[in-house]
Amino acid sequence: MKVTADALHSFTPTADALVLASVDTPAEVEMLDDWLAAQREAHPDARIEVLQLPSDDEPPPASLARLVELLDVDEDRLVVPVRVFWIPGGLPTRSKVVSFLSGRDTYRPPKLLQRSILRKDPARARVVAGEPAKVSELRQSWSETTVAENPRDFARFVMRRAELAIDRVELRLLGPEYKSPRLVKPEMLASARFREGLEQIPGATLESAGEMLDELATGWSRFSVDLIPTLGRAIFSRGFDPNIDYDRYEIEAMRGALENHPAVLLFSHRSYLDGAIVPVAMQENRLPPVHTFAGINLSFGLMGPLMRRSGAIFIRRKLDDPTYKYVLREFVGYIVQKRFNLSWAIEGTRSRTGKMLPPKLGLLAYVADAYLAGRSDDILLQPVSISFDQLHETAEYAAYARGGEKTPEGLSWLYKFIKAQGDRNYGKIYVRFPEAVSMRKYLGEPHGSMTTDDAAKRLAMQKMAFEVAWRILRVTPVNATGLVSALLLTTNGVALTLDQLHHTVQDALDYLERAKTPMTNSAMRLRTTEGVRSAVDALSGGHPVTRVDGGREPVWRIAPENGHEAAFYRNSLIHAFLETSIVELSLVHAGRAEGDRVEAFWAQAMRLRDILKFEFYFADSAAFRTHIAEEMSWHDDWERHLAAGGDDVDAILRAKRPLIAGAMLRPFIEAYEIVADVLRDTPPKIDEKALTKLALGVGGQYIAQDRVRSNESVSALLFATARQVVADQDLLEAAADLEERRSAFLVELRGILGDMDKVEKFSREQFFVRELVKRQQSG
Repeated sequence: MKVTADALHSFTPTADALVLASVDTPAEVEMLDDWLAAQREAHPDARIEVLQLPSDDEPPPASLARLVELLDVDEDRLVVPVRVFWIPGGLPTRSKVVSFLSGRDTYRPPKLLQRSILRKDPARARVVAGEPAKVSELRQSWSETTVAENPRDFARFVMRRAELAIDRVELRLLGPEYKSPRLVKPEMLASARFREGLEQIPGATLESAGEMLDELATGWSRFSVDLIPTLGRAIFSRGFDPNIDYDRYEIEAMRGALENHPAVLLFSHRSYLDGAIVPVAMQENRLPPVHTFAGINLSFGLMGPLMRRSGAIFIRRKLDDPTYKYVLREFVGYIVQKRFNLSWAIEGTRSRTGKMLPPKLGLLAYVADAYLAGRSDDILLQPVSISFDQLHETAEYAAYARGGEKTPEGLSWLYKFIKAQGDRNYGKIYVRFPEAVSMRKYLGEPHGSMTTDDAAKRLAMQKMAFEVAWRILRVTPVNATGLVSALLLTTNGVALTLDQLHHTVQDALDYLERAKTPMTNSAMRLRTTEGVRSAVDALSGGHPVTRVDGGREPVWRIAPENGHEAAFYRNSLIHAFLETSIVELSLVHAGRAEGDRVEAFWAQAMRLRDILKFEFYFADSAAFRTHIAEEMSWHDDWERHLAAGGDDVDAILRAKRPLIAGAMLRPFIEAYEIVADVLRDTPPKIDEKALTKLALGVGGQYIAQDRVRSNESVSALLFATARQVVADQDLLEAAADLEERRSAFLVELRGILGDMDKVEKFSREQFFVRELVKRQQSG
């Protein structure tokens, strides 16, 4: 049935119409009678029969039997779905919440209040109808899409189509933000496609599949579209500016894209707040709601029904049941085919280090299957960048870095999480929607060769997911918190004055502007001393900056115990300085190389990219080289100076602003060095937990001996990635030359750290020169 806001759109005086009226209160029946009288008066020769059906429940057997009879009268008969639409408003909040939790439609006033409401305001309700469809058209659709077993099944099919048609009319009246899947379970269980696939799974039954669909059930009730964003805003507004920072051009571009194709919103994940922010962003921009996948562990207490009616799809942690995997895959396919939008964190879990994690492909594979099966002509992967000035969760992440365990979710955990939002002012929230990635572009046409070529499909999905993550990073704005934290971490606990902070951060700002990197207003305000003062004051009190008073002027530092929290903020902007950091280390390496130093520069840049590929996102090899060449072009005749080596290379480095490789990359290379050092005394194969435990012990010793620069290098989170790096270097498999290669890798890492020392030496020289010039200028 098509959608129209015009009642009986194609009704003619000679038409034979069957009106299916979803009304079951006295007030609604009276409205229906008035509407029918008007239709009969306008079309006196028409034959109109009416069947009244309940609006919420399964019809009684007698009504179902009567519908079967009425559908057999004439194949050309028009079926017209009709319902009373109540315009929102007027109910007490308490009644709304009770109705919401009970699963009832809170946009429909209670029966006892309806007449009173209409007496005061007759415009509060109207009769709406979907465009009629012939019985023959409905029967053909039923035969093509379902098992088509008996007339009662056909009657139920017609009722579902009627309900969906009315829902679409009401959606047009309410707006796209109220769009939500309905009747998923009965539609899927009646589907011939679904049943045929289920029959191929040993032991699978329609009953067990139905139970799994109940577990996956989701939907946005109309009131939850209003309630949940309000609750989400109430939670984050306790500590954040309630006005989320958007790019309005991106919003409008996404709005147009979502009108044509279903989308999967893949968001960056640094906080549990992300799950509350996405619905707020969609609702307040009048965009269609999303249906977000969440772990079944979050379905506790009232959270379960609340989240289910707020678009959450709870999935099991382990997908080891073939029936469950099939039902989940078909569920995803149904949602996509009906053009509803899905959402989840592309990283799969929260980033506890501040930088983006590698993408997870599990759920994306189900969406790809739906596309390749032809259930949509394209599916958009919409990147979503969510970032914060500050987060209270950084204390938790610091504990993880020291080897702590995750706290299980529960009601007490939820209370503490919400309460923590009100501890202080955490600044602003930034949401960005860069251009979407087309699934068609990466997977080709539906029903193509990739449908059966698993290896090709997985490679295409990896490229697709990395492109999404890359676009997220490119639009994530650099904020003042990250810049100040990065700067103070370089001093290893030494405090700086306001003027020193202000002068030192200018080089980073110059670079970001030259590279056209997006920045927040707080970052741009660092051009002034007032902006710097505001930034460090917001971070003071150990969050993670310590302000020292009592002297001639206040100074600010990051104490060793706050290093991990500061590192989280610094890591959130490394992507903006990653390539320029690699340029610096490659220059030092090439300067001490023998032979073709230009070639040595490029070789080291690609080698650093390879070593750091598990830690950071990079552009593809060709684009990466282009970016490096573009930056080097800022230095006149750089290849000739590089080829000369010695003082010429040093001159390039001394002229470069900023020199930042140590500030950005030292903790990671030091963490790799510790793990490589530990491997000298371990058997070829060692599991992650054992390796991490050894590395934490050796790292603690190195901190005590001042062999590493800061506590943040000794991190269980960084050691986990370090294990991936050494595994990629084939250093965890038995081999005759394993000890020799492990030693060589350790030497290589120490060489990189030596190059970093030189960069930092020149950086300190720049700092002292600025201080000297400043003092001379001040007299």
